[in-house]
Amino acid sequence: MSEEAPKVGFYVCHCGTNIAGTVNVDEVSDYVSNLPGVSVSRNYSFMCSEPGQDLIEEDIREQGLDRVVVAACSPMMHEPTFRAAVGRTGLNPYLFQMVNVREHCAWIHSDPALATEKAISLCNAAIERVVHQEPLFSSEAPIYPDTMVIGAGIAGIQAALDLAQGGNQVYLVERDSTIGGNMARFDKTFPTLDCSSCILTPKMVSVAQTDNIQILSMSDVEEISGFAGNFRVGVRKRARYVTDACTSCQDCIAVCPVTVPSPFDMGMTSHTAIHKTFPQAVPNNYLIEKDERPPCWSACPIGQEAGGYIALIGKGKFAEAAQLIRKSNPLPVVCGRVCYHPCEEQCNRNFVEEPIAIQHLKRFALDWEAQHNGEVALPVPPVRHDEKVAIVGSGPAGLACAHNLALRGYQSTVFEREDVLGGMLALGIPSYRLPREQLQQDIDFIGRMGVEFKTGVAFGSDITLEQLRTEGYTATFVATGAHQGIAMHIPGEDLEGVVDAVQFLHNKALGVSQWVGKKVAVIGGGNCGIDAARTILREGADEVTVVYRRTRVEMPCEEHEAIDAEAEGIEFLFLRAPVEVLGKDGRVTGMTVVEMELGEPDDTGRRRPIPIEGSEHDLDFDMVVASIGQHADLEYLNEDAEAQDMHLSPWGTLDVDAQTFATSLPGVFAGGDAVSGPATVVAAMGAGKRAAEAIDKYLRGQPLEGFETHQVPEHIPRVEGRPHRYSAPYEEIEKLPRVEMPKLPAPERVGGWDEVELGFTEEQAIAEAQRCLHCGVCVDCYQCVDACKPGAVDHSMKDEVAHLDVGQIMVSTGYKQFDPSVIPQYGYGRLDNVITGLEFERMLSSTGPTDGKVLVDGEAPRSVAILHCVGSRDENYNRYCSRVCCMYALKFAHLVKERTEAEVYQFYIDMRAFGKGYEEFYTRIMDEGTTMVRGKVAEVIEAPEGSPGKLLVKAEDTLLGVRREVPVDLVILCPAMVPSDGAEELRQLLHLSQSGDGFLLERHPKLDPVGTASDGIYIAGCAQGPKDIPDTVAQASAAASKMLGWMAKGEMTIDPIKAEVDEERCGGCRVCNALCPYNAISWVEDKKVARVEEALCKGCGICVAACPASAIVGAGFTDQQIYAEISGLLAV
Repeated sequence: MSEEAPKVGFYVCHCGTNIAGTVNVDEVSDYVSNLPGVSVSRNYSFMCSEPGQDLIEEDIREQGLDRVVVAACSPMMHEPTFRAAVGRTGLNPYLFQMVNVREHCAWIHSDPALATEKAISLCNAAIERVVHQEPLFSSEAPIYPDTMVIGAGIAGIQAALDLAQGGNQVYLVERDSTIGGNMARFDKTFPTLDCSSCILTPKMVSVAQTDNIQILSMSDVEEISGFAGNFRVGVRKRARYVTDACTSCQDCIAVCPVTVPSPFDMGMTSHTAIHKTFPQAVPNNYLIEKDERPPCWSACPIGQEAGGYIALIGKGKFAEAAQLIRKSNPLPVVCGRVCYHPCEEQCNRNFVEEPIAIQHLKRFALDWEAQHNGEVALPVPPVRHDEKVAIVGSGPAGLACAHNLALRGYQSTVFEREDVLGGMLALGIPSYRLPREQLQQDIDFIGRMGVEFKTGVAFGSDITLEQLRTEGYTATFVATGAHQGIAMHIPGEDLEGVVDAVQFLHNKALGVSQWVGKKVAVIGGGNCGIDAARTILREGADEVTVVYRRTRVEMPCEEHEAIDAEAEGIEFLFLRAPVEVLGKDGRVTGMTVVEMELGEPDDTGRRRPIPIEGSEHDLDFDMVVASIGQHADLEYLNEDAEAQDMHLSPWGTLDVDAQTFATSLPGVFAGGDAVSGPATVVAAMGAGKRAAEAIDKYLRGQPLEGFETHQVPEHIPRVEGRPHRYSAPYEEIEKLPRVEMPKLPAPERVGGWDEVELGFTEEQAIAEAQRCLHCGVCVDCYQCVDACKPGAVDHSMKDEVAHLDVGQIMVSTGYKQFDPSVIPQYGYGRLDNVITGLEFERMLSSTGPTDGKVLVDGEAPRSVAILHCVGSRDENYNRYCSRVCCMYALKFAHLVKERTEAEVYQFYIDMRAFGKGYEEFYTRIMDEGTTMVRGKVAEVIEAPEGSPGKLLVKAEDTLLGVRREVPVDLVILCPAMVPSDGAEELRQLLHLSQSGDGFLLERHPKLDPVGTASDGIYIAGCAQGPKDIPDTVAQASAAASKMLGWMAKGEMTIDPIKAEVDEERCGGCRVCNALCPYNAISWVEDKKVARVEEALCKGCGICVAACPASAIVGAGFTDQQIYAEISGLLAV
């Protein structure tokens, strides 16, 4: 060192014998005294004491020291103490360095020589480092007075009440629907046996009635920014679907058709989808449970609330089910008969056995309505508009669009080329599947809504876009379908007796006379082909054969349609493709076919058929019906000069925007098969509904975006492994047979045109509806809306995100119960009468599943076993003690004795009665006659036949040194406390540390048990570790008092150990932006450099280490300082 080198004072602490008992402090101070630049080197018994600090201050003043090194205990606790001592002399407190010789040397070494050697090395490193340290200056930042408490169990409640006394706003954030936490589940509290509700409820009510506490229930913290004293927290408040107008009258519960297991009662009772968690819940209004939308709804192109009407049918509410169907379905009667039900393909019941018969249940509801309710009331649109809309085509897309526009208050006119309405519904689907009077029901209903129909009007020739505008139509929807069959393009196709399936069905529907052969081949395995085959059979053919080039597995028709066709006598010839139609004298005599084999899948996912060379052979037929596909006939475009400008897709369909269904012409929209190509009835309806919303936006002058009309997503969201979060896994759900649709006997079908499917009886419909798993919990039946007199139910509520400014945060997220099912030998989840402590708490509660009675299979137990330390104090699961199990197990023993005549056995490892009154409580329970068995239970099994109990508990009695087998009727497990759900995500969000057991880590276990390493954030209750209610309440009040102390001071000190960017060296790579865990590094766009926001930076050094240009310097941790420290460490 040069003559101008700093003068260093060195001090090593004995800490009684904590350090000096292992480290030779005299040797350390002697060694350091000889180092260059060290002016003073001392050792003292207690450096952190006032005399010890006075010693440092005197040396600074008298010896002119300008650097100080102290070797003592943990810097986390003592560094502020010594910095303050240095600062009181006028010396900058950051010209100080500390060595942790207690934890790094004394605690971990038993060999004094090694401990001393290591201490000397660390102290030498500190001396080398401190001479390079430079003055740093802290700053003060005002503290925002509002606070946030995350978690509203008893700890959060107590802290919120204490903080509210300071007069500032307190935000109490709780992810559940009510405050109260686990304590609300308890029946009694130990050791006083006070009623838990009697203690807790007044505090819950006080929270609700305190003006400056805002309860944010059903809320989660999603983001946080800022720094101690000035946090900004983003909180997502999940939709409750019930407003504060709720009076808790329970009218909604009476009509809700869905029940699910109650999480509050640990699944031992059920509640309806709309409910209140427990009678004393705060907030006091109800909520509606909504999980992921049911897959049946997601898969439906029109967004039909299938779960709703199915649940209503299951409750015998048939009229209500029909009304619900009509809310979102423009053609409900049609869909009940000919929808291809994609909902059933996605039904979660497929994971159990077979899907719900959703289509058949829809039909039942509408048939029942028609038979019992007479004329259906019309919906009243909220507004009436003057604009008129023209709809070209009366198929499912056009009818759906007209229906939806009428609901929105528009007058529309449907123009149909044919003399009958319905498009393919009337012309392509045979009446044995869709009777014309049933189709007419839907069309008449739409007509009653104010829609005008004009038949025999062809677009292009009879009416044009210009004429429509002249007549006052301000928008047009084109839905002309795909009525043109595709030719086979094989020799002989022009022979008499070769017909197109689409045209054949059209002619039949229109009453056009047409010849039918005796031996007929239908080419193609789609629905149209099967319809044609079954129609031809009814028209008098002797034999009908469906020829299909793939196998039955790949056949695109509905499986039940093929089964019905076979039952009626239609043959199927698979893996054959027509090569040539044979004829004589201009008429069909047969057909040459080639055998096929299946190769790799094509773009449809079906295996590609490949001809087998040399396999051609002839078959005798006198009629061939081609049904290999359909396409849109757009010849009308050539007859309308304006319509000719509409763009076409590469597939020869009308080209539209996929979201808005707008064509290339302003005000002209299109949908259905004319856009998609041949699809399905319900897909066309979905397009019509979407187009109606687009037309409404267009006419209102709104952007064509933000659509509410449902579109089927590419991926159907599901809850993994079960229908909804409260349900049993699929493999545990009872298998129930699907109710089969009654049908006309096959011999009676082919002789006429009667409807083949007869419909469900009421009994069949109820039985089938009750198979529904109620995926999504709430099924959107809206019965609660009708029942709620105050109008508090609002299914349109959305999640809300609030950004709240707070100065300090307390985390009190509590605990959850360890899942004992992972310990197979205890039989939990497998043996009926093995329950957990929380389940027993609910059984004991007067509002629980047994009204407070201790029951096993409906009777009082004769004997009960209580097993301690389930999942705690166990090397295989959790090594820590959960601290409360011994005492609540004693409480259980007392309550069992109080309410039954049962013998009680406690199987324990050690009894830990450490709290006030706990030992006395233990003595009381012993006096009541509880049998104590010291030893861990080996297993719980079903009791052998003839045993006095239902279960057999096998254990080792370590006091007597014997094995015991105890027959009991009930086993109560005392599971470990483990961190609550969501605690890990919150920990990462708040940048908190955790201990090895997963609970949040305090700043110091003794001196600061409520503080954390993140300034301004505190912890309390079981979020920090297992504890009982008194300790939880005390810790919550302690955290609140620390927060109130800072609020009273009004400002916080900001540590100057921060990172700083040298803008001259910054290359703008932005590596640091992505790495900073505190979002403290911003990007200066005009300079293309990074910049550190000092208030947000925690000085962690990640950016310093990562910067490839060495452009970031950490104040207090410069390269020079770190290299000097390493050099000093290696020098000894």
